[in-house]
Amino acid sequence: VQLQASGGGLVQAGGSLRLSCAASGLTFRSYDMGWFRQAPGKEREFVAAISRYGGTTVYADSVKGRFTIFEDVAKNTVYLQMNSLTPEDTAVYYCASGTGWPMTDANSYANWGQGTQVTVSS
Repeated sequence: VQLQASGGGLVQAGGSLRLSCAASGLTFRSYDMGWFRQAPGKEREFVAAISRYGGTTVYADSVKGRFTIFEDVAKNTVYLQMNSLTPEDTAVYYCASGTGWPMTDANSYANWGQGTQVTVSS
């Protein structure tokens, strides 16, 4: 299984970015897909996830209403649309696939991408 995250970059506060995570070596709809992030000096934290069962989504409270996770099954790709970014969103963002529970727990994911840096300037 390989997960390739991309789309990070430098953006001003209030701006938007769309992250992509291309998956290979797995049957896409057999796995939950999640996004996590890790800021310098902080622990990795859950951001958003989409369930393999009907596409149910779940978000961290800190991004609810600003971020949207969605997938393109034909492309085996999951996206994270990030709007109204703030400097507090600055982190390395990781995508992951797994079958554990709950989807908000990093331990529920067996496969991780390499991460993509998101930097939000004030």
